[in-house]
Order: sequence, then C-alpha cells, then structure tokens
Amino acid sequence: MFVCFQPIKAAPPGKKYVRCPCNCLLICRDRAVKIACPRQNCGRIVNLSGGFPSVTVRSPGSIRASCVHCQQIFIFDVSTRALARCPHCRNLSAVGTNYAKNRGHVCLILGLLFIGAGVGVTVGTLELAEQNGGIYVVWTGKI
Repeated sequence: MFVCFQPIKAAPPGKKYVRCPCNCLLICRDRAVKIACPRQNCGRIVNLSGGFPSVTVRSPGSIRASCVHCQQIFIFDVSTRALARCPHCRNLSAVGTNYAKNRGHVCLILGLLFIGAGVGVTVGTLELAEQNGGIYVVWTGKI
C-alpha cells in the first residue's frame, strides 16, 4: 500500500512547503535558502538553494536561538560559548542559562565580599566610635 505525504491544500501566498527527511512538513518563505527542522530529535538543516532540498545534520550541542534585538532565529552552538553574535544584526545576545547562572554567582560572591568588608570596618572601628563620635562620618564616606 502506497501512502502519499503531500499537503492537503496549496501553501499560502509567499510561502512554500518543504518535507524534512524525518517526514516533518515544514512551511517557509518562498525566498528561503535554508530552513531548520523544529523537531527536538531531528535538528536537520534543509538547504533549498539547489533544485531539490539537500540536508545537513547540525551538531549535537547546537540550538535554535532567537536574537533579543531583531527577533530573528539562528543556529548557535552553546557548548562552546555563552554569548552569541546574531548573523542578521551582528549584536551579542546571551544564550542559555549558564551565562546568567555564572553571572549571578559572581554577583553573589562580590556582594558577600562587600558585606564582609563593611562588617569588618564597623567592628574594627567600634571602640573608636564609642570614644569619638566623628568616626560615624568616616563610615558613611562623606568627608
């Protein structure tokens, strides 16, 4: 028995249908040159520039990232870097949760260091503050 995997109706104006080798029917602009399969377990990139679509498989560490500046989607390898340069607008965007997590850890450590320094200055000058009331001005830094 032969099963036909053709679309039921024609593509909307300005769009076209492309079939991925994983049997996913993709819709894209009629001027599109490359299109990535959105399926999680597929991840193939279909090249539409020739007569018929050719397929390349993207690397396992790459994801589809969206630029925060121009909202265009591009493919980026998150296993190598956390900051991605958008190929459309050339701006940098943070991709993935590792960048935010690492930056949060750095801010937490710096905050704890500053709190420790403040407590150290306060405890270190406590006897001086009991004898001289002017040391409170030094604590606030308004000399």
